[in-house]
Amino acid sequence: MSNSKKSITVLSGDGIGPEVVREALKVLLRVGKKYNIEFDLDFQAIGACAIEETGQPLPESTIESCLQSDAVLLGAIGDPKYDNDPSATVRPEQGLLALRKQLELFANIRPVKVYKSLVHHSPIKQEVIKDTDLVIYRELTGGIYFGEKVSTPTSASDLCEYHDYEIERICRLACEAALRRRKKICLVDKANVLESSRLWRKVFTSVAEQYDALEVEMLFVDNAAMQLIINPSRFDVIVTSNMFGDILSDEASVLSGSIGLLASSSIGKNTSLYEPVHGSFPQAAGKDKANPIATILSVQMLLEDLGLSEAANDIHEAVNAVIEQGYLTADLSKSQPRSCSEVGEAIANEVLKLRTNNFGVII
Repeated sequence: MSNSKKSITVLSGDGIGPEVVREALKVLLRVGKKYNIEFDLDFQAIGACAIEETGQPLPESTIESCLQSDAVLLGAIGDPKYDNDPSATVRPEQGLLALRKQLELFANIRPVKVYKSLVHHSPIKQEVIKDTDLVIYRELTGGIYFGEKVSTPTSASDLCEYHDYEIERICRLACEAALRRRKKICLVDKANVLESSRLWRKVFTSVAEQYDALEVEMLFVDNAAMQLIINPSRFDVIVTSNMFGDILSDEASVLSGSIGLLASSSIGKNTSLYEPVHGSFPQAAGKDKANPIATILSVQMLLEDLGLSEAANDIHEAVNAVIEQGYLTADLSKSQPRSCSEVGEAIANEVLKLRTNNFGVII
């Protein structure tokens, strides 16, 4: 891996976004220096900060930069100024929804892992939560959120519409991911009630049959929600529709003990977006106390998708090492909390400590 050059649009966003992105970029540039990868960073505005600057949550310059880049790194979006004003017609979150549409981001991917040294932080019993390591593939552009809306003074409806090609492309992504993991995949739907779910089951079955090595399971969403709590380690890859994925991924986010550990990616036709699962946490903004690990792990996912697997693996190993050392922010360490910048620097330094022998094994 040498002389590579990648363009990344950086959207620091609101609240703690600039702080966690700063630490993630610190790690990115450190690993870039190690492997001679040049990152061309273009900083653009989105969300509340963009509204303040331009009057719009997603300026045209931001869209253009994202469309031309190899990847997009996002911090967080949201500001209480707008949350507390129900009359506001322009809101920060509109920027993210518009960006998803512009980039045609059709698959949201959320890994959920429980670290051995942090298992006691989970609200779930340790004997239940141990060995949890799963990933949720959520369809992002179809379904009830985007279907036709009808509202009258006495009734309302939201159309849940899916086309077979929308289902097929995310099911194939999920099956490919399962092959690289523990070779287990679970479709979550409500096929006993919903026509759209019956189409999901039909298309999923057709796709999964092409992967002989996979262990295939299908669960109704109510059962899956229960299983995520009572037996989360049974899952490897979960694939599901937009609304079910929204709910289940938020449920799964509490398993690890801190939402500050959870990264995500949203895959598009030409470029993809990487962001931590957590929000803008305005109460902590500017206090150097936010957990940067989720954003750093989002960078790991970014590098993996760009084919820079060695660099991505180094970040994975560095994060694991720092967590095992107990070098953690206040959400995970009450007795000896470290600052956001201290944790970021520790992970960046750990990256440089990693070396590989001639067999590609870290020593």
